[in-house]
Amino acid sequence: MTAGPGTVPVPPSVAAPRGGGRHGSLWWLVVPALVFFVTFGVVPLLGVLGLSFANWNGIGAITPGGLGAWRQVLGDPGLLHSLWVTFEIMAISWAVQTPASILLGTFLAGPQRYRGFLAVLYVLPLLLSSAALAVTWKALLDPNFGLGAGLKIPLLSQNWLGEGGLAVGVVIFIVSWQFVPFHALIYQGGVRQIPRSLYEAAEIDGAGRIRQFFSLTLPQLKYTIITSSTLMVVGSLTFFDLIFVLTAGGPGDATRVLAVEMYQTGFLGNQMGPASAIAVIIVLSGLVIAQLLRRLGGRDASASQLEGM
Repeated sequence: MTAGPGTVPVPPSVAAPRGGGRHGSLWWLVVPALVFFVTFGVVPLLGVLGLSFANWNGIGAITPGGLGAWRQVLGDPGLLHSLWVTFEIMAISWAVQTPASILLGTFLAGPQRYRGFLAVLYVLPLLLSSAALAVTWKALLDPNFGLGAGLKIPLLSQNWLGEGGLAVGVVIFIVSWQFVPFHALIYQGGVRQIPRSLYEAAEIDGAGRIRQFFSLTLPQLKYTIITSSTLMVVGSLTFFDLIFVLTAGGPGDATRVLAVEMYQTGFLGNQMGPASAIAVIIVLSGLVIAQLLRRLGGRDASASQLEGM
């Protein structure tokens, strides 16, 4: 191509490739992630699915079991109870965490410097393992040697982990205390993405802080709420270490969620087939819930993402 007056010739090496070659030549970049996902995600999942149709005590040979494990699990009344406890903790913890995370995230999104310092403090629970937190809270809530006994406060000296209703409340409180900062960071980022011009226009129209929050901030956080809720409720299905260390599923079976049921069936009962069936149920429940929450976003979410590209 002949360069005209005032134009800069483009070397052939940097000219745009034809037929979308620029994007087509980068397909190999997804290979490492794909291999990692298949190796540590798909293959173990298929193994668990296959094991749910087999008999294995965890030591001996694996033998075909047909639908025996599934009949045992689906016919066990304890499964329905574990499902109920799991979804009870999921629903209540979501109802507690979501408003608290939105308010805290909105507050931390302010321009004041001290809010950034507070954000660092709020994230500290995320740096600790759930097992360590469970040990700490278990010691603090001990009715004989815990915080209530030391301060001689009768309200804090209750048998928090010895009564079913109180134990469930304690689990929900600790879960919320640990993960509210994480979701607050998500909402903090969402609030900072809202154009400042919208708030300036609302101020000109006479809208106060509360009106701006409900009429402007919350609608703009719709998809952030869906993302946070998906992480929150799907993560609730895998609560194990905190509950196991704190209550071991007790008292009785008051906090026996699906993950604890799976562990006790497989590693204490030496029934890996039924335990694998419970694991499949957990995965399917997570997929269904995630898909339902994704549907709540509607097609507007996909359209908005495409417009931003």
